[in-house]
Amino acid sequence: MKRTNVMIVAGALAATAAVGYAQMNTYSSGTLPTTKTAQAFVQVYNALNQLYLTKPDSDKLLRGAINGMIGALDDPFTYYEQPEDNAVDQQNLAGEFYGIGVQLTAVNADGTGGKVDTVFKVGAAAQAGVQAGDVFLKVGDKDVSTAKLNDIVKLIRGEKGTNVTITFGRGGSNAGAGSTGAASSYTVTMQRQPVTIVSVEKAMLPGNVGYIALNTFYNQQVNQQFQAAVADMKKAGVKKLVLDLRDNGGGLLNSGIFVADQFLQKGKIVSVRDRSGQTDVIGQAKDQASDYTGQLVVLVNKNSASASEIVAGALQDSGRAKIVGEQSFGKGVGQQVVSTEDGGRVAIVNFTWITPNGHEIQKKGITPDVVVADNRRPTPLNFSGSGVPAGAKLTVTVAGKPVEVTADKDGKFTYTGAVARPVTSATQGEAVVDLKTDAELQKALDLLK
Repeated sequence: MKRTNVMIVAGALAATAAVGYAQMNTYSSGTLPTTKTAQAFVQVYNALNQLYLTKPDSDKLLRGAINGMIGALDDPFTYYEQPEDNAVDQQNLAGEFYGIGVQLTAVNADGTGGKVDTVFKVGAAAQAGVQAGDVFLKVGDKDVSTAKLNDIVKLIRGEKGTNVTITFGRGGSNAGAGSTGAASSYTVTMQRQPVTIVSVEKAMLPGNVGYIALNTFYNQQVNQQFQAAVADMKKAGVKKLVLDLRDNGGGLLNSGIFVADQFLQKGKIVSVRDRSGQTDVIGQAKDQASDYTGQLVVLVNKNSASASEIVAGALQDSGRAKIVGEQSFGKGVGQQVVSTEDGGRVAIVNFTWITPNGHEIQKKGITPDVVVADNRRPTPLNFSGSGVPAGAKLTVTVAGKPVEVTADKDGKFTYTGAVARPVTSATQGEAVVDLKTDAELQKALDLLK
């Protein structure tokens, strides 16, 4: 799971957490060196600076120490984020930034490189003729063909009204580490324009059944976007609704509570328990005129986590909705975020959350009422082998179609087929669904008949 996608920011717990910090056994910068272990740390740091063959980067050493300290916890949900990555994350959290209006995906098997997955109808890229499938070759003078996807994003985004020059490749295979994946290339300069991250998509299904997909809770505009989508469904006279939380790794705790409350008129939504064992109800449903009260089915899969599980758990425990799909991820803990002096941040697992009926789902997940495998993106063809001459070209026939691979210098070969990407609309907020290839959604419609 991506760290930003599984994060619950417990804003509602800020006051409680502050009290907790005061009660903990903590060290100040003045008292820390009095411990033997801390003295050893300072000793090693100084020795490296004085004795290492080449002058080390002090910031790199210290950030390595921070990551090592957090790594000692062996907790995947407690992490430190460096300033540059935190800056991008804060834009994602705000739900808006200045960019060119595209959605990116990785090109290479190792997750590096970038290509255009979707060009939004409104934005600089659409105006410049950029197309889905175009591969990022350079941003300015910097070669990004093997850069990390997040590093490409950082180069593309910038200040309002500033220009960015990008060289794209078009018409190639779009595959292979280090390859341009392009038969031709072109360069275009675009002015960065406002981009809003729309995390809620909707559509109408046969029989006047409404469909709302919530892609992430990691967006401060989710509440407004979701409430507007629910209002549109009510305006359209929708009495049967599918809420799709598949592949939603979570986000803001308060947004999870808000979304669940759009379907509940009373009762608990979620409780939290801290390390002292104290349990508090922090989410309580309110009866609101804007609530949706019709029939409801919720879709989840193995990637539905954190705030998604809070919503599914609350709606299941209350009997408000049928949960359809796969066992969910099982992230039943939340983090308290601390901003660090260098512009980064550290997210610290701070509490366990509990469903209304008292279930702790950490490493367990939510069990659907109706189990259906998510068949939208089957496992791609992949194989490997060895024992052929170096550089040999092999053709393997699979289902009547030829697949070509080339052996490396050791006579080894590997093939991994392209992973099917979800189809997205060029119009933000518009969902693309296909009942023929979506068993979970089809089951939801059957239940709503």
